[in-house]
Amino acid sequence: MSNNGCNGTLSNISMIRVLVTGGTGFIGNSLITSLLSPNYHVIAAVRNKTNMLPRNTEKIIVEALSSETDWTAALKTVDVVIHCAGRAHVMNNSKRNPLDEFRKVNTEGTLNLARQATDEGVKRFIFISSIKVNGEMTLVDHPFQPDDKYIPTDPYGLSKYEAEQGLLALAKETGMEVVIIRPPLVYGPGVKANFLSMMRWINKGVPLPFGAIYNKRSLVALDNLVNFIIRCIDHPKAANEIFLISDDEDVSTTQLLSKVAKAYGKKACLIPVPVSWMTLAAKLIGKADVANRLFGSLQVGSSKARDLLGWKPVITMEEQLKKIADTT
Repeated sequence: MSNNGCNGTLSNISMIRVLVTGGTGFIGNSLITSLLSPNYHVIAAVRNKTNMLPRNTEKIIVEALSSETDWTAALKTVDVVIHCAGRAHVMNNSKRNPLDEFRKVNTEGTLNLARQATDEGVKRFIFISSIKVNGEMTLVDHPFQPDDKYIPTDPYGLSKYEAEQGLLALAKETGMEVVIIRPPLVYGPGVKANFLSMMRWINKGVPLPFGAIYNKRSLVALDNLVNFIIRCIDHPKAANEIFLISDDEDVSTTQLLSKVAKAYGKKACLIPVPVSWMTLAAKLIGKADVANRLFGSLQVGSSKARDLLGWKPVITMEEQLKKIADTT
């Protein structure tokens, strides 16, 4: 099929057909739920037969995300692709280079999907990237910006960066519109890993040595990220743009833990141990990366989302934390 990605506009379509990859994932599942309306027909790409998807969601099984994946069946008559799927962790890096593993999925898999999307006449490709493309840390009150020039060295961040560069080149070559969104840490109902562990520690009243941390970190509530993604589906000014997105409520680790306790109706038991002591201890046990996340700053500037698209957060940090607390 010849490419017709630059023909027509999304604003002229009464019902937009949207393919969401990673349909059962943390972001993808919430996005699909929010898209179920007369304005959208949702097609979810999932890896296996599942009952986790909302009703009235069309399902396409795609067993792997790689340079060899055939997306033909999933892309038929699709107007917009929202690519949430990807590899965030290498489960076994003893046999392969971690960067190769990330590239296989996040770079080659993404660009393979995008090229097939152009062949099928998809009008817009929304890529959920990562703030790691900008880097790991910022100085306080010096947030990352969408137009920062930086090449990551972290394998995950580099694989996302290379995917972004390929997508932008493809947009120039074919006329398919590309939107790139780089969220920082995303939290909301269904969150797992360290954020969920932190909330459980606070709920149990475990004393933590984090009572005197004065960093600043940007986060984005799941509800806010999903709302922004939907804004990008057909907003004409989103085409071929890169966005950083956050709650616009930068907090220190100490403030975040206090907000979590409040969500549970409790008071956090935070001991004011000097950060220098904890940083040294973390380095001695080989956990310097954990110390950076707990004590370092990472702020993002989301003014472009507000100024260009007229977007603003739909939920506060306190409200989103309460939603998590009510489900854990």
